[in-house]
Amino acid sequence: MTTRTVTGLHRALRDDIGDLVTRRPLPGPGLEQVDPFLFVNHHGPQVYPPGNTGLPFGPHPHRGFETVTFILDGELAHLDSGGGESIIRAGGVQWMTAGSGLVHAEISPEDFKRDGGPMEILQLWVNLPSRLKMTRPAYAGLQAADIPKFATEDGAVTVELIAGDWDGQRGALSTLTGVMMSVLRMKAEGGIAAPAPRGRNVFLYVVSGAVEVGGRNADASTLVTLADDAEEVELFAMQDSVVLFGHAEPCDEPVVSHGPFVMNTREEILDAIRDYQAGRFGGLG
Repeated sequence: MTTRTVTGLHRALRDDIGDLVTRRPLPGPGLEQVDPFLFVNHHGPQVYPPGNTGLPFGPHPHRGFETVTFILDGELAHLDSGGGESIIRAGGVQWMTAGSGLVHAEISPEDFKRDGGPMEILQLWVNLPSRLKMTRPAYAGLQAADIPKFATEDGAVTVELIAGDWDGQRGALSTLTGVMMSVLRMKAEGGIAAPAPRGRNVFLYVVSGAVEVGGRNADASTLVTLADDAEEVELFAMQDSVVLFGHAEPCDEPVVSHGPFVMNTREEILDAIRDYQAGRFGGLG
């Protein structure tokens, strides 16, 4: 079976938020989205000193999409107006469906602010089709132990299967739109053929290390785009690497975004603003 063809290598742009080291590969120059994957912020890696103020993401609203937050190192406290609450530690993942609208906060726990420590977090926004944009909000917090893991025969690549299916393996979550999402931890010179069914767009981001994808070299902080011309993606690690790999059916619909809202029309954005201002998203108490 042939591998998908690489159509672009998109280096993340540095865009720090205060003292928070931030790189953003999507959207970027010449790449607005990888439908339905809309937005990626990669925070860190960095080390916070004792007595820090923590992450700056206090209460804010969302509507019309889902957020997937990967806690690669450190820990993250989540609270939302739908009742979701957790502290997720290194290796865990948060999957939040904003749907019709909620308010949430993503901040550092008190012990992290007191003691400091390493921190690396990545957040991905996944669009919802028009038929699901006003779905009921939901939240799932997964610790590292909650995520199924399996390795290649030689043990050189470990797949952490967050959502969806991979050659008969079942992920921790079943999503509204059948998104497959995983973390690949690859030892140097390890390789894997990752399934990528036709008709689905691939999300592939090199968090750290360096990999060869479809004959092209992709370094850390690089988003790789691929053609829909085969049913797998071949990856080979040139050094120890961590890769986010997923795929999903495209929405193939208009996207109108305004800050924390992603809808299909300008009128729907205005409705979202009015609903939020009227308190219809709830609050955090």
